[in-house]
Amino acid sequence: MVIKARGKLNFFPDKKTKKHEAQSSWKVHALIETSCDLERYYAWFLETRFNLKLNKTLRGTHISFIADRYDTSKWKEVAEVFHDREIDFYYEIEPRSNGEHWWLRVHCPEAESIREAIGLPKDPFFGMHMTLGFANEKNIDHSNYILRQCINFGLTSSDPKKPLEDHEVYEFMK
Repeated sequence: MVIKARGKLNFFPDKKTKKHEAQSSWKVHALIETSCDLERYYAWFLETRFNLKLNKTLRGTHISFIADRYDTSKWKEVAEVFHDREIDFYYEIEPRSNGEHWWLRVHCPEAESIREAIGLPKDPFFGMHMTLGFANEKNIDHSNYILRQCINFGLTSSDPKKPLEDHEVYEFMK
């Protein structure tokens, strides 16, 4: 099952860390941003059910669909076409984790098309996802324990990502 949501493309996100600033001469970023706290909502479920408090994301609810090496001289031209455009995306409701980071898988055919149109592979290296938060050194052991228990009891899985057309889509009216 996936839920349909809407966001806005941002081809000029603020550089929130020294790493982003340092990489800005050779790496470009584009996000799908939302005006909701969806990532905090799912993080609240993890905290309420499993007493797992995650550190918040720096950018709020967003999907980084481009974080790649790209010809920065062409970036402005690409961004002028797509910046501030509204876009639909679909997120899976089953939280995923590697023990440290927690996220939801995201499907966005239009973002995949944009990536391909500018010469990038359809899928980003880490796959499209919405980060829910991350465990720090104080709760990393607990986070790993929760992940193991979620896998043991079938609350999450390591199944490969299914194509969007294989999911039932839920759309909520405004």
